[in-house]
Amino acid sequence: MSTPLVSVLIPCYNATAWLEATIASVRAQDWRPYEIILVDDGSTDGSAELAAQLAGPDLKIVHQPNAGQCAAFNHALRLAQGDYLEYLDADDLLGPEKISVQMRRLGTLPDGWVASGEWARFYRSPDDAVFQAEPVWRDLAPVDWLVTSWSGGGMMHGSAWLVPRNVAVAAGSWDERLSLINDFDYFTRVLLHSQGAAFCPGARTFYRSSIGHSLSQSTSRRAWESAFLSTKLGTDALLARENSPRTRLASAINLQRFAYSAYPFAPDLVAQAEQWIRELGGCNLAFGGGPVFQWLRRLCGWKFARRAQMAGRRVMRKKPS
Repeated sequence: MSTPLVSVLIPCYNATAWLEATIASVRAQDWRPYEIILVDDGSTDGSAELAAQLAGPDLKIVHQPNAGQCAAFNHALRLAQGDYLEYLDADDLLGPEKISVQMRRLGTLPDGWVASGEWARFYRSPDDAVFQAEPVWRDLAPVDWLVTSWSGGGMMHGSAWLVPRNVAVAAGSWDERLSLINDFDYFTRVLLHSQGAAFCPGARTFYRSSIGHSLSQSTSRRAWESAFLSTKLGTDALLARENSPRTRLASAINLQRFAYSAYPFAPDLVAQAEQWIRELGGCNLAFGGGPVFQWLRRLCGWKFARRAQMAGRRVMRKKPS
């Protein structure tokens, strides 16, 4: 019986500063065989040329006009030959045993499970990453995982998953209307089409944060519309599977988290989220913030406190160092 092939799918847009390290982290994997499919999404910074320099028998490079990360993932999916799929952003890194640990674990389970793993943020060097366990760092059934995560039990960024091809096929393609938090919709569907999430200690990924022009840093109108639509699609999918007090509460908490992030950038979307929260029965999400924020929230409401918090941060950024 042949060893399963793992396809590592990398969408790349203007990632010259990080691409070489990302490719190197794949090539350092102790799992064989693998293939890398890199889709250059119309980069203008030399990423395509750098990728060509890194090319080898394990790396297939394709090009498309700029169409977004979801379109790039879908392009890569159409080309992938693997039995298992590793989605990897062009600025993230895999620990050397990430894939092998997950493959060994999935090999002990019935068909249809997806693998999760340990992940941590880093800002400059992966050596700075601190891995801190969260409530979702355990084996969970699909709905249990989503309820735990949306209720504040942690997330699992896209590169941390390893997905059997048959589960990905059942879940469907990435929604190309989406940009910001596109993975929320996609991995909600993946989980709901799986038998469950198998947590794999030692399968580590490193999530690069605070990149000034990254998708996750965007606060454009289009980005907020994407975030709201992705949240809506994921919420609808969960409630279609189980419409219960626990799923409605988890959905309301997640929507309140969106409302807090989107205010005051997209007040109309915030209003829609708040209406939906009321229809779901409300939530008890405690807003974060220091003593001044909490005092203002109690006195004037969270929106006033949020505006004051943001104004204070702008003042602090302008202060000379």
